Amino acid sequence: MYEMVCTRSKRMKYDWREAGEEWSAPWGSSPAQWTGTIFPRIRDCLPVGTILEIAPGFGRWTYYLKDYCEQLWIVDRSTECIEACLRRFAAESRVRCYLNDGRSLSMIPDDSVDFIFSFDSFVHTNRDVVEAYLRELGTKLKIGGKGFIHHSNFGEYVNSPRERLPELIAKPLIKAKILDWAHHRNPRMTADLFRALCARHGLHCITQELVNWRGRRLIDCLSLFERSDSTEQKFTTIIRNPHFMCEAARIRRQRRS
Repeated sequence: MYEMVCTRSKRMKYDWREAGEEWSAPWGSSPAQWTGTIFPRIRDCLPVGTILEIAPGFGRWTYYLKDYCEQLWIVDRSTECIEACLRRFAAESRVRCYLNDGRSLSMIPDDSVDFIFSFDSFVHTNRDVVEAYLRELGTKLKIGGKGFIHHSNFGEYVNSPRERLPELIAKPLIKAKILDWAHHRNPRMTADLFRALCARHGLHCITQELVNWRGRRLIDCLSLFERSDSTEQKFTTIIRNPHFMCEAARIRRQRRS
């Protein structure tokens, strides 16, 4: 069953000719990235009854998530992405596709979702949009339901001497791979801020893994969180992992051998 719910969407300008596969290049392929990196980090959350995926793009991870639930709801602000997913998963009765305004989840019933997933999208998202989604997730998740969101931690570095370099100096150093760059990560989001926003909206970060992305700095974060009805202070496990891209390279080599 499929539904397209239109709530003021803007067509995204990204060139989808590779359907998002280009983002899995360090792993060699999206199947390798899913099997070697993503699934091991969420396996304890699956299978479940209902999964909500936010910003699926052309369904790179939807393809795998659908096999771990009874129903999978995907929400994206891009008409192009939703239409691509409608075509790709036309034969999958458990998948429902929704077009939204890029910040609200009014089409999702409260207390209905067991697991939230988003990868490769929230890294670019503004703070107000991140908070708008977390506010929604605080009501859409079931009590005890969990979520896994890949988001920016670039805000940790925005005041560093590296970021104060003039572009005229930084650009050739980036090209020479002496400096890494931010890959369009949002500069106003950090792991600490994401954790605080979760707490504000009834969510608790269980773990946060800070990882590098095609460089040395830990500009990304993988946050695993849950909805809790408890006001008790809980501990968050923080992992600083500068070897994330080494993991990707190892997986790519293993797939080739």
